[in-house]
Amino acid sequence: MIKISNVQQADLHAVVAIERAGFSPAEAGTPSAFQDRLNKLPDTFLVAKDGDQVVGFIVGPAVNTQVIDDQMYETAPTNLPTGGYQLVLSLAVAPDYRRKGVGSKLLDALARVAQASKRQAIVLDFLAKNVPFYEHNGFHQAGVSPSSHADETWLTMVKDL
Repeated sequence: MIKISNVQQADLHAVVAIERAGFSPAEAGTPSAFQDRLNKLPDTFLVAKDGDQVVGFIVGPAVNTQVIDDQMYETAPTNLPTGGYQLVLSLAVAPDYRRKGVGSKLLDALARVAQASKRQAIVLDFLAKNVPFYEHNGFHQAGVSPSSHADETWLTMVKDL
């Protein structure tokens, strides 16, 4: 049974491995970026576990803007205490757990955290191949992102809370 909880220091090695399995080397966050996120975003950095095994995660800051600045991928801003927008810097699921609802469970759990903190919406940038997944999870397209992260064309999707 999959359980969602806040990330712990002991989870970081698995988180980085899952990130690397789901993103290209240019897209994937570095171990130091994930340590920074753990330090600054403990309430909006969630992991999915099957027993003691980390099988997925979601992380992002809560800020006053709906735009993900590329600098946030290296150095995360500190979360606002309440209000603003919940951004998602990364959502990744271990290969053996994909297409089993883990990503949707992580999005739902982050939405609950965001609603409890009175966020206006969840905002994320993604590659076009993932449109059906995010639409299935209640997001709508908001255009092309200004991001040039990893020299990719990113689209923005929003889920109003």
